[in-house]
Amino acid sequence: MNEIPIKLTDIGLKYDDFTALDGVSFEVESGQTMALLGHNGAGKSSLIKIILGLITPSSGSVNIMGSQGKLSHHKHKINLGYLPEDVSFYDKLTGREVLNYFAALKRVRPTRVADLIDEFGLGYAQDRQLKTYSKGMKQRLGVAQAILSEPGILLLDEPTVGLDPQASKFLYGKINQLKQAGCAVVVSTHELSLVESHMDTALIMSKGRRLALGTSSELSAGSSIKTGIEFAELASWVERDHYLRRFFIDGRLQVESAQKQQMIKYLVSQCQIFDFTLHKPKLEDIYHDLMMHPLVDQSAQQ
Repeated sequence: MNEIPIKLTDIGLKYDDFTALDGVSFEVESGQTMALLGHNGAGKSSLIKIILGLITPSSGSVNIMGSQGKLSHHKHKINLGYLPEDVSFYDKLTGREVLNYFAALKRVRPTRVADLIDEFGLGYAQDRQLKTYSKGMKQRLGVAQAILSEPGILLLDEPTVGLDPQASKFLYGKINQLKQAGCAVVVSTHELSLVESHMDTALIMSKGRRLALGTSSELSAGSSIKTGIEFAELASWVERDHYLRRFFIDGRLQVESAQKQQMIKYLVSQCQIFDFTLHKPKLEDIYHDLMMHPLVDQSAQQ
């Protein structure tokens, strides 16, 4: 049986009288992307640093590719890529020199550097010093560095900061390629609309605690946001159907997650309506709803 790449159990992190993390548990499987969401100071960066082995939790256990504790103490090589929130390289190096340096550290073939420079659209600037690079160019170089070794675990902290929409789309395309190869990906981001269609699960943090964890559907079910349903001649149907009228709000039917299947069944069997549009809650709306109306994360208590 293959090891789960990332598994954190009941992680606590305390600094004197300040609790940065309080009993956080989650796991990320191979070929899965987890979005790490939360306000500034929620504990996202601390979790990433714990996975990297840069800081040691006060309590709980860390299991990375079967390795217990700090990665530096593990006898086997763990192929891990990391992009920090603030990308910083030595400004007097060129883009190609930066990637060649990391390629040597990671024992990656030189041709891989040339391929990434071309893929990330940095060929025209590969021999220019980094002090001449824009923020977006440095971000692209940082992402290229993170995926240089085609890692089994990829940690990205705000990867799309400074990237234009086309570059952001390209980045998530590369992430999806790594997923298909079995990489476990953690993306910490505030850009929920970008990550929504690429994530498998999301961990929502608040004040050092796990607020919610699950797929988009599971998070939606745990929120108070309703699913909207529209179809042709909806208004006339509502006028003559007392049951539908109960759910008619702001020009559409609105039902809670637990009622969605029941409503669909009613429309099909009782009304003979087969052509309708579902408006599922967006991740950003779910996130804000859970922040305003936090629920007890039952799975965290198990």
